[in-house]
Amino acid sequence: MTAAAFLPFLVLAMVLVAAVQIGRRVMLWRSGQSATVDWLAGLKALPRRYLVDVHHVVDRDKSASRMHVPTAGGLVLASGLLVLGLVPAIAASRLYWGLVALAFLVMGAGVVLEANRRYPRALPRLSLGRWQRLPIHLGVFAGGGLVTALLAALGNPLPALSFLTLFATAAAGLALAGTAATGPMRHALAGASHLVAHPRPKRFDHHPQKGEATGLRPLDLEAEKLGAETPADFAWNRLLAFDACVQCGRCEAACPAFAAGQPLSPKHLIADLAAASGGGHARPYAGLPYPNERAIGGTAGLHTPIVSPEGLVHPDTLWSCTTCRACVEECPMMIEHVDAIVDLRRFQTLELGAIPMKAEEPLAHYRGCDEPNGRPLFERTDFAAGLSLPRIVEKGEAEVLLWLGQAAYDLRGQRTLKALIQTLNAAGVDFAVLGGQERDCGDLARRLGDEATFQRLARANVETLSRYRFGRILTADPHALHVIRNEYPAFGGNYEVVHHTAFLAELVESGRLAPASLAGRAITYHDPCYLGRYNGEVEAPRALLDALGLERREMARSGKRAMCCGGGGGAPSADVPGDTRIPDIRMGQIKETGAKTVAVACPQCTAMLEGVTGDRAEVKDVAELVWEAVQAGGRKTTGANPVRELEPA
Repeated sequence: MTAAAFLPFLVLAMVLVAAVQIGRRVMLWRSGQSATVDWLAGLKALPRRYLVDVHHVVDRDKSASRMHVPTAGGLVLASGLLVLGLVPAIAASRLYWGLVALAFLVMGAGVVLEANRRYPRALPRLSLGRWQRLPIHLGVFAGGGLVTALLAALGNPLPALSFLTLFATAAAGLALAGTAATGPMRHALAGASHLVAHPRPKRFDHHPQKGEATGLRPLDLEAEKLGAETPADFAWNRLLAFDACVQCGRCEAACPAFAAGQPLSPKHLIADLAAASGGGHARPYAGLPYPNERAIGGTAGLHTPIVSPEGLVHPDTLWSCTTCRACVEECPMMIEHVDAIVDLRRFQTLELGAIPMKAEEPLAHYRGCDEPNGRPLFERTDFAAGLSLPRIVEKGEAEVLLWLGQAAYDLRGQRTLKALIQTLNAAGVDFAVLGGQERDCGDLARRLGDEATFQRLARANVETLSRYRFGRILTADPHALHVIRNEYPAFGGNYEVVHHTAFLAELVESGRLAPASLAGRAITYHDPCYLGRYNGEVEAPRALLDALGLERREMARSGKRAMCCGGGGGAPSADVPGDTRIPDIRMGQIKETGAKTVAVACPQCTAMLEGVTGDRAEVKDVAELVWEAVQAGGRKTTGANPVRELEPA
């Protein structure tokens, strides 16, 4: 019997070892909370999710794509072919062994490319430890299998060598299978399972508007425990997701908090959550540590608190997150880091009251007056004195309901709102505002983990909105847009919500606005996270800027991959210190374009970027630029109402 004849049995042994190993993790996953999974739909969608969705993200790093495709493809192909070798007639064919050798050759080529990423010095964002040994195991398995199969294809001229390479192949193959529970190969089996049982299956629907793919799900406020304290408090398919992490470090490289030197690495966090659920130690790999790492106790276990000085995750790590979803956007395994962070925050806030000191004030204001700034609701329209700003309580209905949001209380935000209101009047738009009946949308409360306050505000706002008739809700705040569009439906509020950049683009395209050209000015556009990544709206703002004749220069990080300004997720309220500030980093990226003006489309982005000191670009909301062009265009408009003399923005 030739050495090659044992290769099919080796594959079966590897499958058996891997099955036993992964079975240990399955039992652990089952310790999590229940979750509804459409298994049939998930299994049917797996090929597309893996070959299209995952590969689309992997391919952003060409070196990773060139490495992953032949390595994984060759491994699967070689293993599949070897299973066929259990049939004696097939195993007797030299052509068959030639095909097996070719599959191992393809795998080996991929391993060489992988080794180039790790030796002699690994990319900084990659994990080391057992991950550093992975190319060796893969390489020995591929090389040994190649030689063994090739010798069989040549008629087995060197039987001693053949058995030697078989032994090497078996040792490496079983070593790979042995890491299916706690080592690098865990991601392969857990990753495929995760794609089938993904907590957000809508994420793969490929709709322009993401909707359910990004909105947080309501917390049952009657539950025995609110939020996640221990690994066992997560849904079982979330525990599965932690094990799917391939520790490629792409999330880390995209994270604004990590870049600013705050104690957060999304990769490190997911690795710690996986270690926590398995009772492992805090540092299962030798990757980059949390920046400015805080001291922790390192205790772990399925029923052990995760976020505590004695646990695996320090509270400052939790509160450094801006919820920008840059980590989620870059993750090739489609892990939902932000969902895990918010679940952990909910327990800290609702059960322990353990929130950052500076976050206590806005949450207290929420409970007292439905606004995080403590201002009375009736003052929301004070900024618009002298402007035509109809209240819907007086009209009863309107084509458009303008949601003013927090910008109405902020001097800088008021300039944006004034420009928008004047532009709407110039175009003859039938609109109105809630005025003193508009409560805060609750975005900040929800991201800080105060789900109870958010749900109270959501229900109150839905009840108020139900009194009036309107076609669409218009807002200049992407956070309000996201919450009302994607998170209010769970409370009975189903509305068509449009961002002001998309609405103004409609007015220009339809001819209701005829802005003059602002040609001769170079500008760059900063994508708000809650507009671009959360809601997929990246084209309308750019189309609008192009319609104004501006020279638009893109930043290196733009669109759905843009860098956060640092203003989301309650991060300014938490105010966890780092080495620098996120908006300072973003302004540096703006300066690299050479543009003297940065167009923004979010009041929080405006505030964060204008807070950068020193030489910086001028910050202008898109609405301000449109109003400037409308004024320059004079009376050239075909709106339903004539243009009146309006107060300058």
